[in-house]
Amino acid sequence: MSTPITTPTAAESASNQGVVRRQYVSLAHTKVTVDDVFWAPRLRANRERTIGHIYRQCLETGRIDAFKPGWNPGPEIKKQGIPVLFWDSDTAKWIEAASYTLATAHDAQLDSLLDSVIDLIAKAQQPDGYLNTWFTAVEPEKRWTNLRDWHELYCAGHMTEAAVAHYEATGKRSLLDVVCRYADYIETVFGRGPEQKRGYPGHPELELALVKLYRATGEQRYLDLSRYFVDERGRQPHYYDQEARARGDDPAAYWAKSYEYNQAHCPVCEQHEVVGHAVRAVYLYSAMADLAGEDGNPELLNACRRLWRHLTTKRMYVMGGIGTSKHNEGFTGDYDLPNESAYAETCAAIGLVFWAQRMLQLDLDGNYGDILELALYNAVISGVSLDGEAFFYDNPLASHGTHHRQPWFNCPCCPPNLARLLASLGEYVYAQSDTDAVVHLYVQGSGQLDIGGQTITLQQETNYPWDGAITVRVKLNQPATFGLRLRIPGWCTAPRVTVNGEPVDITSAEQGYLRIEREWQNGDAVTLELPMPVERVYAHPAVGTDIGQVTLRRGPIVYCLEQVDNTAPLNYILLPETAELEHHFEPDLLNGVVAITGSAAVLDDADWNDKLYRTAPPRTEPCTFTAIPYYAWDNRQPGAMRVWIRTGPQTQG
Repeated sequence: MSTPITTPTAAESASNQGVVRRQYVSLAHTKVTVDDVFWAPRLRANRERTIGHIYRQCLETGRIDAFKPGWNPGPEIKKQGIPVLFWDSDTAKWIEAASYTLATAHDAQLDSLLDSVIDLIAKAQQPDGYLNTWFTAVEPEKRWTNLRDWHELYCAGHMTEAAVAHYEATGKRSLLDVVCRYADYIETVFGRGPEQKRGYPGHPELELALVKLYRATGEQRYLDLSRYFVDERGRQPHYYDQEARARGDDPAAYWAKSYEYNQAHCPVCEQHEVVGHAVRAVYLYSAMADLAGEDGNPELLNACRRLWRHLTTKRMYVMGGIGTSKHNEGFTGDYDLPNESAYAETCAAIGLVFWAQRMLQLDLDGNYGDILELALYNAVISGVSLDGEAFFYDNPLASHGTHHRQPWFNCPCCPPNLARLLASLGEYVYAQSDTDAVVHLYVQGSGQLDIGGQTITLQQETNYPWDGAITVRVKLNQPATFGLRLRIPGWCTAPRVTVNGEPVDITSAEQGYLRIEREWQNGDAVTLELPMPVERVYAHPAVGTDIGQVTLRRGPIVYCLEQVDNTAPLNYILLPETAELEHHFEPDLLNGVVAITGSAAVLDDADWNDKLYRTAPPRTEPCTFTAIPYYAWDNRQPGAMRVWIRTGPQTQG
């Protein structure tokens, strides 16, 4: 007897007609416990090491002191150039990360430290509500004169997110009141009124932050301001042209050449391709999804769907990284996905996770959940070392051994961005609606949901991502009828699900989620078996750099070769199509990982006799290889790395 599966809800039927509001609310990370072998050590390292490391860097580099009265950056600071203009955002992201941590593990010392930094920020706020260290202390006459490049509104956005996080963690309004005053002032400056500027952020971020502020305070004007910034973007006459002329610049001399760089080349609902700076893009798309969810705006939602499809089918790396080029920190053309020069900024992968989460709140589609998982397990956590104190800004898919994590950067946006995402990881695991509980990610621990006025706890038991066996136990005080939605990963071809030992008809899953509705009893157990064979993954033929190559994947984890594990030069290794591949857990390797091993061939250059070219092909010899998870590379001795492995014939002997 199979457990019954229900038909789509009324909300889902409405979504098919193009009018969708936010249906599924992500569960707050304070309602989620993480107690597994994969994420728990990372969250501990983030809490115990990363957050303290980032604070020390902010302090030592002068970012905290910049909020003090009379701050005057010396010549060494000024030499850093444009990044100094958005120092405030680094401190803000640290506050956000520390607040998320404080919400789940009270720390009196951290609480006091946050209070002291917030006190400095509050004192730095100007009488009219303005808050920006550079344009207060150094160039006050240039306030709001270059929205295109100078990140004033971007800094305001990160400070707003920090304030909401701190308020929700502590109940204190100390920073929330500061950003409300700032947002109120910004509302007087920008808009369509006769005395207002028709401007909008050069680097999107404030748009999504204002939605958070609206949800935290209930003040409609913050949502309206976000909507204005998104809707005004790219309209003619172009504001960035106007402000350039006002400061005496020629708009045609714009260094980026095109407003595609900041997604301001046309109104957002007319955009059909992901272009420009990757982080700016996904932050903007996240705000668009938020507004679509609040307003039920089908044009915004359809634009998000269209842009998502373009990104994930033509401009995304196999490990979930996005952004090809260092030149624009972003996108180039379709299928242009080089490996060694891949930019794939850590912040961009984080932004992709933000966007995916928001799309899941509108469209419960497994494609969004799969990409969220892919980016999170690969392109995001590759950005931080296992000890939590060194970081990648860009994440190439091949290296000769010269690319390494750093403790800090001149533009250190990625370290605190990683810290805030990891500190709030729990909010990506579960979601809920009035009638359904949703499991997006499989992480041992629990989530406490409220459905139909009843508290329901879902307890996960699993060794995911190393093992695809998952048990979800339902705990409740009295029987309750609701739908349980489980993501069936797109990488899994033969899933099996049972409820209390009775099989569930898996073919009833729609858009990657299986919905099980029943009267649940305390102790009911849902088991998932998600087989995880080692798979060969191939790129679209139009991705010229990957022709004749293959990468290895097991479950959500993408693998790479690292020189320290392999005696042959990595670019000499050929993986035959018929080679058997094995996997095994190595508890002492890289804090415990499943490694992949197998037989391969290696090119033999011993008989070339000092020739650069010859008519006979190179001989091959048998060899073995070891592959490790991509996220874990460069945590040992320096050496080459590559994600894509050449395919080749059987060894010739």
